[in-house]
Amino acid sequence: MVDRTVEIELKLLFEAIYLKYSYDFREYSGASLKRRVLLALREFGCETVSALQQRILHEPQVFAELLQYLTIPVTEMFRDPAYFRALREHVVPVLRTYPSLKIWVAGCSTGEEIYSLAILLHEEGLLERSMLYATDINPRSLERARQGIFDINHVRKYTRNYQLAGGTRSFADYYTAAYDSVLIDRRLRDKVTFADHSLATDSVFAETQLISCRNVLIYFNKALQDRAFGLFHESLCRRGFLGLGSKETVEFSGYADRFEPFAKEERIFRKT
Repeated sequence: MVDRTVEIELKLLFEAIYLKYSYDFREYSGASLKRRVLLALREFGCETVSALQQRILHEPQVFAELLQYLTIPVTEMFRDPAYFRALREHVVPVLRTYPSLKIWVAGCSTGEEIYSLAILLHEEGLLERSMLYATDINPRSLERARQGIFDINHVRKYTRNYQLAGGTRSFADYYTAAYDSVLIDRRLRDKVTFADHSLATDSVFAETQLISCRNVLIYFNKALQDRAFGLFHESLCRRGFLGLGSKETVEFSGYADRFEPFAKEERIFRKT
């Protein structure tokens, strides 16, 4: 009975969030969101999900804080180096054939992935003719991404990832260290447009040659995954590329016949 009550409360909470703030978590994976909400209860001093709903409806700041639990940013620069190596070796040669490029990182979190792509494009001589878009639903994550400031303690791992991804220079060329942080080079930051965008509610905003949406769809149920794949298919130009996370695939989705594996092991697909 208790579990059933919690399930009802969660549905009401997400409906309230949608109606009040236009953030749509109603089709996200239930188990994942449930864990996050229950974790947040203690932080907000709420004994029940209903009590939390009451607070977010009347205290916008509480919703802003809750959003940090609902969209936990877990990322790093050149995460899954084999993915970036496959982009460099197999996708970049095709991208070279375009006079200009538009690239979209959907669910960019705090910016590590978009800056990794910017570095790769710079080294391949494509950055100057590229427009990079990075979108997320979390305003705080977007602001951190815009700033391009990262913990210096992560740099050793980022450097190793960069090298494994086929980096051709010194990773230190792309940041300035100060105290306990590093600042990404302005030439990279200036090439990125950051924007609020929800795969659950928003529409396509540009025609793109490459979309990278990694480790986002694992939090969606099948209906919302199909909605996202529909957006990606609509956004991509003819024969454009879609990169997904290591545990994600367009196969078995409603759009399985509209994409084909390009670098299957690295989860890179191509619009048919």
